Amino acid sequence: MSTQPYKTFVELHLIQNFSPANLNRDDTGSPKDCEFGGYRRARISSQALKRAIRNHPRFAKMTGADNGTRSKWLTRQIVKALVLSKKIEENSTENAQKIAIEFIKRYDKKIDDKTGQTSILIFFSKDEEKEIIDTFVGNWEDILANNKNGQNALDALAKTITKKTAQRANAPDIALFGRMLAGKVEFNNDAACQVSHAISTHRITMEMDYYTAVEELLREEEAGAGMVGFTGFNSACFYRYCRIDLKLLRDNLGDDDLAHRTVIAFLRSAIDAIPTGKQNAFAAQNPTSFALAVVRRDGMCWNLANAFETPVQAKKGDGYISESIHKLDALWGALTGFYDDADVAALSAYNADLNPTQLTHLESAKHATVSEWLEPIKQAIAEG
Repeated sequence: MSTQPYKTFVELHLIQNFSPANLNRDDTGSPKDCEFGGYRRARISSQALKRAIRNHPRFAKMTGADNGTRSKWLTRQIVKALVLSKKIEENSTENAQKIAIEFIKRYDKKIDDKTGQTSILIFFSKDEEKEIIDTFVGNWEDILANNKNGQNALDALAKTITKKTAQRANAPDIALFGRMLAGKVEFNNDAACQVSHAISTHRITMEMDYYTAVEELLREEEAGAGMVGFTGFNSACFYRYCRIDLKLLRDNLGDDDLAHRTVIAFLRSAIDAIPTGKQNAFAAQNPTSFALAVVRRDGMCWNLANAFETPVQAKKGDGYISESIHKLDALWGALTGFYDDADVAALSAYNADLNPTQLTHLESAKHATVSEWLEPIKQAIAEG
């Protein structure tokens, strides 16, 4: 019989209502949407949410570690470092560019030989980027002394760097969201965090804004706007869900303390993080209305989106927030009622609903401040 322990998961459930906005656009410039439960819903992609979280100032501050960098232009960093170290002259970088391209082919074989741009975004931690650049600069003379384009030296260089950095995702965002390099599988990391697409808890209809810009230097006999345009928008109350595999996060980082800080930083940042799309036009800076954090040790995970499979209906004198919170509370109660063997190590809720009705199943888990809200989660992950 297997004695493999159940995995510990940290889950986050959010209800967040936005005023008119276009936070995440599709290829036509309209807000992303989808069909769920037979009704059209507003949607924010997981990619947009993850970027907002990893770039939130609280994330780096609370982890105490540098995020990684996603770029197709690592060759530029190598050439720039060679110039700054006086290994090459600023006006004669062509040969260095060719050699840098040959080196980066060890990570992405489809790199553009003319521009030095890789075909994929490569996700490197600051330490890995520094290791690559420092080793490259430090061995520049050996690379030049080798055969054409320094192939032998580049192969040895790639092996040296791989030995030092492979399987070591010491950037919290890489450990959370993973990376995949087909040309250098030793650098691959499975994502410890899953983030769902946020969907509206209710049916939405798309709206259009016809806008104009005034031409301020018209002559008296002239008329008309300087420009006209259209943009799509909607207003929606979203359900958001995230899940972190605690063991995988620890394995990815190789540092339990940093892993625990990363979990707390992620939870805290996720509450505040908002995608930046069209914010100058709409300023939809609306804080989270409800947050439920869960630590469970039974290997189970519950995305509670099905609470809204039947769309929430706005009641007279009320909107979508209260009813969305109550439907989530009801599904939580139904699931925990049936799964009476569920091992929930910590449960912490926050409710900023302005018209709150007593929660049925989550009332006892409510906390008044964000510090109090985070505390049960900190204790539970510290205990394993």
